[in-house]
Amino acid sequence: MLILAINPGSTSTKIAVYEDERPLLVRNIRHTAQELSGFARVIEQFSFRKQIVLRELERENIPFRFDAIIGRGGLFKPVPGGVYEVNEAMRRDAMTSKHDHACNLGCLIAAELADELPGCRAFIADPGVTDELEEVARITGQPSMPRITIWHALNQRAIARRFAAEQTAAHPERPLHYDDLNLIIAHLGGGISVAAHCKGKAIDVNNALDGEGPFSPERSGSLPMGDLVDVCFSGKYTAKEVKNMIYGRGGLLAHLGTTDMQAIVAAIEKGDTHAKLIVDAMTYQVAKSIGAQATVLQGKVDAILVTGGIAHSEYVTTLLKERVAFIAPVYVYPGEDELEALALNVLGVYRDELMVEEYK
Repeated sequence: MLILAINPGSTSTKIAVYEDERPLLVRNIRHTAQELSGFARVIEQFSFRKQIVLRELERENIPFRFDAIIGRGGLFKPVPGGVYEVNEAMRRDAMTSKHDHACNLGCLIAAELADELPGCRAFIADPGVTDELEEVARITGQPSMPRITIWHALNQRAIARRFAAEQTAAHPERPLHYDDLNLIIAHLGGGISVAAHCKGKAIDVNNALDGEGPFSPERSGSLPMGDLVDVCFSGKYTAKEVKNMIYGRGGLLAHLGTTDMQAIVAAIEKGDTHAKLIVDAMTYQVAKSIGAQATVLQGKVDAILVTGGIAHSEYVTTLLKERVAFIAPVYVYPGEDELEALALNVLGVYRDELMVEEYK
């Protein structure tokens, strides 16, 4: 099978071409602020991003001939995890989403390109709004404000399947599947999400976008509510500026002026005690979240998986292991390969290993 995977991000468009599991092309096309400055809203970048994908394929002499095209899932209505074929309802909701995020372009570009090819289908998989919460996890102290989830569903579920496959390869006499396992998975990236996966469903996970859970390189995480209310009504900030404090200008960036973990750890190694305190605090909050998810699984945890870009930092993962290894064995999977995860989801469909869900 020839598969085109498309992952639009805030300042880049990542694409990959796979022949079954084998990558033929992987590209990260970065966009300058000047290139994007002419678009008032992200959704207006649709044609610009689509043409970039086509130009890159042409530049690499890859024929525009695919069996399936899969885009990163958008921030539309909550859905259970899985693979979804793009339909008109999804296109409509992506166009009108209240979250003006580049990931909403994934299904739109995939569908438009697939429409130009006979027999080609367009999909998304495990969007960030994947919602499999137990009902008890939705309740807050205000009925008008139930908990919602926006998290790294695609990467977390891909890592869970990878872990199960590795355990099966190591112990073929005891084959394991994602649906057999209780896992706590922490994705440590620009945002941080920590989820309790129970037999193939993420039954509890924080809203890693809008302000819940640990702070991260660019997000403030959970904040003291009274202080936040005072900031909102102080008259000093617009609603947009307050949201920027929560998402985009919070976390390590607010404390240290940078999100570059490599540079921050280098400063710590040179004796920067303030940087050490802030990174230690972030890691402390991640550990607390992992401990909380252990209670969700009633202590029956097969493994703790740590993934995302920050998982490259041995400083962070060592601190984390020291705090949570008593709960379950800890396995580290640095980085995130969302393009591969997208392609593998398509292969799962065509090999009858995964069902195609309908977006309604």
